[in-house]
Amino acid sequence: MDGKVVLITGGARGQGRSHALTLAEEGADIVVTDICEPVPEVLPYQTATSEDLDETVRLVSKLDRRCIGLKADARDSEQMQAVVDQVIAEFGRIDVLSVNHGVALNLPWDKQTDAMWDTVVESNLSAPWRAVRPVIPHMIANGGGSIVFTASTAAMTTYPSLSAYSAAKTGVLGLMRSLATELAQHWIRVNAILPGNTATPMLHNQAVIDMFTGGPGGTLDDMEFPSQATMLLPIPWLQPEDLSKALLFLASDDARYITGVALPVDGGTLAQPAGIPQIAAERLGELQYQLRTTQSS
Repeated sequence: MDGKVVLITGGARGQGRSHALTLAEEGADIVVTDICEPVPEVLPYQTATSEDLDETVRLVSKLDRRCIGLKADARDSEQMQAVVDQVIAEFGRIDVLSVNHGVALNLPWDKQTDAMWDTVVESNLSAPWRAVRPVIPHMIANGGGSIVFTASTAAMTTYPSLSAYSAAKTGVLGLMRSLATELAQHWIRVNAILPGNTATPMLHNQAVIDMFTGGPGGTLDDMEFPSQATMLLPIPWLQPEDLSKALLFLASDDARYITGVALPVDGGTLAQPAGIPQIAAERLGELQYQLRTTQSS
């Protein structure tokens, strides 16, 4: 990534911060944006703050790479245009765009309001379009580039209480494929990463823990077993760095002929065979054996 300039939305913490550090370690200069304010319509957890954004800049700068952090709402076209204008003014180019921001809403269909639905869809689908649109002309003028959307396994399989999120992330894949088709002639590659359960505040918050554990009052320890049951590999969740390695590959010249791809990084979530997951079946077998043993004694 030497000499490359990377713009990352949602870069104040979580996967975005990990992306910034991983690509900076490989020689890129970094620009990170984040809304840095609450999104009260949907979120059961605290969003990133200006202090989080400053910390990402500090950590990247320690790697002797240039880094700037910009407070911007990706839902606002004018703000994203201003971000791109500033990046071009300071760095002269944008080689990689990681459209990483997003919000989650964990509520059954009958408890969602129109405002909740609209905020999730606008943040997770319309905002990615508004983030990518002002970047494309500069990539065309520069002779190419790499755009990587953060989608979700929710775009390819089903989860309860995630209707707005799943609908929006499914739309991101449609956007990715359409742009890959339109921009290939300009040597702009467009791909998506599909994370499974990942250890960020979007997963590790009390509302989601309670959803996994049948709460209220569940703990991370309680959550490990049901979360692992969503994956084939014997892990409860991924780390942000696991997604960053995938981004690094798709952003690099090693992937120069890869475009239009939705790449799962999910511990085998999308490869789960139909029926009860193996780990759950084993646990049920253990419980059944214990019950028979207790009854016979």
